[in-house]
Amino acid sequence: MRGVRVNVLGVGISPINPQIARETVEGWIRNGERHYVNVCTVHTVMECQADPALRAVVNHSGLSTPDGMPLVWLSRRHGHREADRVYGPDLLLAFCEHGQTRGWRHYFYGGMPGVADRLVANLQSRFPAMIVAGTYSPPFRPAGAPEADEIVERINASAPDIVWVGLGTPKQDFWVANHRPRLRASALIAVGAAFDFHAGLLPQAPRWMQRSGLEWLFRLAHEPRRRAYRYLVFNPLFVFNVLLQAAGLKRFPIEAASADV
Repeated sequence: MRGVRVNVLGVGISPINPQIARETVEGWIRNGERHYVNVCTVHTVMECQADPALRAVVNHSGLSTPDGMPLVWLSRRHGHREADRVYGPDLLLAFCEHGQTRGWRHYFYGGMPGVADRLVANLQSRFPAMIVAGTYSPPFRPAGAPEADEIVERINASAPDIVWVGLGTPKQDFWVANHRPRLRASALIAVGAAFDFHAGLLPQAPRWMQRSGLEWLFRLAHEPRRRAYRYLVFNPLFVFNVLLQAAGLKRFPIEAASADV
């Protein structure tokens, strides 16, 4: 685990904000370091409760950012007043814009066939100086399945600084961790639905809903069958367990001395 983390049910969340995230990744690129980033929501934390392997992935990332507002509020409660939401779709836009003057090369991995190309077309219309190293929409595979050597070689040959991965949690989180040793890009960043949002396939919640922690309600209304269990079961369980943790009635150990418990 790198850096200070806030222990949220045994998951180490980096108590950062978008500026710190950008400066951290920029440092990796400048120094030739190689890490991966998990953009974490309440869903991520709850998936980690049932899957120790996923929890280990998140806890050993270069950054595990607070995407969901509850993770921001908990970070602030632990004294990290600078913490703010590091929202995957906004992070993608900010890095594409910021990288224009720095020559950053971006690779986009994920999405259904054609989604990554549509995403790139939309991004390049907004950021004409953005450098696209390549795109790839993989066939369906189980979480944790290794990538073919041919695709790894293709990505490495394109020499990206950042590989953006949009496969959904937990598949994307396993992918960035498992392929970190094989890929030479400085940052592998798992951003979930950012591909579909910026490709124009899914609507985004209004800003006021995002900032007030109500984005889940917007997404539930738009995808009720897909999102019902995640939000109507996971969210109450998350709140219940956070209360138990805060009251000291249940411990959620995290394997790092630097964690803020």
